[in-house]
Amino acid sequence: MSVFPRISLKPEVNDYLKNVFLNKELLAAVGLQEAESRFQRLLTCLAHPPGHTCVRASTHLAPLMEIRHKLEEELNKQQMCGASTGEVSVKILPHPSIPDVLLLPVTGPRPVQQLSSEVVVGAQCGSAVLRGAHVFAPGIMASPKFMKSGDVVSVFSDLEGKCTRGAKSFQGKRAFLGNGVAEMDRSSIFCPDEPAKGIGVRMVEPLYQSPSFDGVLPSLAFLQNLPSVVVGHVLGPCPGERILDMCAAPGGKTCHIAALMGDQGEVVALDRIRNKIDRIRQNAQTLHLHSIKAYCFNSTQAVNSSCVSLCPVHTAGPPFPPESFDRVLLDAPCSGLGQRPNMAVTWSLKEICSYQPLQRKLFRAAVQLLKKGGVLVYSTCTVTLAENEEQVAWALDTFPQLTLQPQDPHIGAEGMLGAGLSPEQLRLLQRFSPELSWDQADMPTALPGKANRDTIGFFIAKFLKN
Repeated sequence: MSVFPRISLKPEVNDYLKNVFLNKELLAAVGLQEAESRFQRLLTCLAHPPGHTCVRASTHLAPLMEIRHKLEEELNKQQMCGASTGEVSVKILPHPSIPDVLLLPVTGPRPVQQLSSEVVVGAQCGSAVLRGAHVFAPGIMASPKFMKSGDVVSVFSDLEGKCTRGAKSFQGKRAFLGNGVAEMDRSSIFCPDEPAKGIGVRMVEPLYQSPSFDGVLPSLAFLQNLPSVVVGHVLGPCPGERILDMCAAPGGKTCHIAALMGDQGEVVALDRIRNKIDRIRQNAQTLHLHSIKAYCFNSTQAVNSSCVSLCPVHTAGPPFPPESFDRVLLDAPCSGLGQRPNMAVTWSLKEICSYQPLQRKLFRAAVQLLKKGGVLVYSTCTVTLAENEEQVAWALDTFPQLTLQPQDPHIGAEGMLGAGLSPEQLRLLQRFSPELSWDQADMPTALPGKANRDTIGFFIAKFLKN
């Protein structure tokens, strides 16, 4: 079913990942042929969007079925007003085991005829288009010389970042995303006086059909990958608790934690980049959540070791005394190699491997800040062993007070072989591995099977501090 090239990686990164997926433990368990097949399927599926769009419903504001009904009305209204024709009404399904998730099946790849008039967008913009977005003007890199508003164009993604902004054509490595109608003249898009804003091309025949959520029920429907929603439930926040989200931007998981607590308690969100703190606060405001306190702070320095038990537990802001929090979420900065769709990664191997030391610094701070009897959840959106199972093995060896805990819900696969963990330990981990079922990705599968398997690559570990 592949209409894209596989994800484009630097040769050194490709070899590194191949060694991960052909490690000795895994080869002994599944054999060379199956291990090779999994790796090749991974490279293919990463370039495609997941089979469902996942919406986290704000069930702290309204019942799930009420939100589902309103969302159907809004998306069907949007579809009737759009230029696409012959589409059936939007189908929205509640997830059978996660009470605040709605799923919208994604249709594609569809047979779309390429046109002679071509617009080229950046890779990040291209990934958003594959998940239902229109093309916003800042993402456009090249367009025909005389393109006018109303022209029908084919949209392509620049896979290697080599297209010069303002170009009139581009023949480099690219991928076809579908057809759309220009909403702006070329002169408006590449205006030298001020940056262009708004929709540059409205997609009418996307390769993957998925509704656009721009401005749709912003307080009730939050777009979030399914594994990212699972993380909040695994953390298991309770009303009245004090919870820390260590690397919180843009705030999706932070807001989910507050919603699961019924907005009763305190959720402290930290991020070291100031403008990202504004995004967290905006999301909290949009979702009508008041228990979130966001601070611009480096979480590796979030422990005030000089402050002993005599210090007040609720320090106004970071750094905090040890054992200040009932639960800690460490959704760690990572190489992001599980994100989908992702048609090209231009990072070097040095960059890919640079995250493990930072993750360990953050983990040390997390353990110190967690109360005895508290829960720590560690997660990433990558597929490497070094950032996932190897970090768990290191943590269990470094912090004897930590024990792995069962996860609820557990809808992903178990942990991956290769880090020396026992079968029992691997069963307690949750790894979302789309490559395990990718060869059946275009076969009809009943929910929740397909939605649970055809996700981004993601990893979750849950610890109890004894």
